[in-house]
Amino acid sequence: MPSYSPQDVQDELLKVIRTSQETVVEAVKTWVETVKAVTPKIPTPQVPLAEKLPKPQDIVTNAYDFAEKLLSSQRQFAEDLVKATGPLRALGGSRQEQGPASE
Repeated sequence: MPSYSPQDVQDELLKVIRTSQETVVEAVKTWVETVKAVTPKIPTPQVPLAEKLPKPQDIVTNAYDFAEKLLSSQRQFAEDLVKATGPLRALGGSRQEQGPASE
């Protein structure tokens, strides 16, 4: 039975997700072109203060910028916790010292 490293599994999962995302984007592009072709030309309504609303691209950028900062903060928190609990883990020996039987 072949053995796969966690990195191999993660890489393959990310590849499948990206392929699925690309397929969805292409389907949406096709749908948009179809709708544009059958939709009558109507004037764009003038919404007061519309120019002051954030653009969709800005909303996505801001949301992901925030998510990156949050994830970075959470990573630092988790790493700090691992460091803080290090002395307790040292009492029982390191994972390398314990060997595979205790995993």
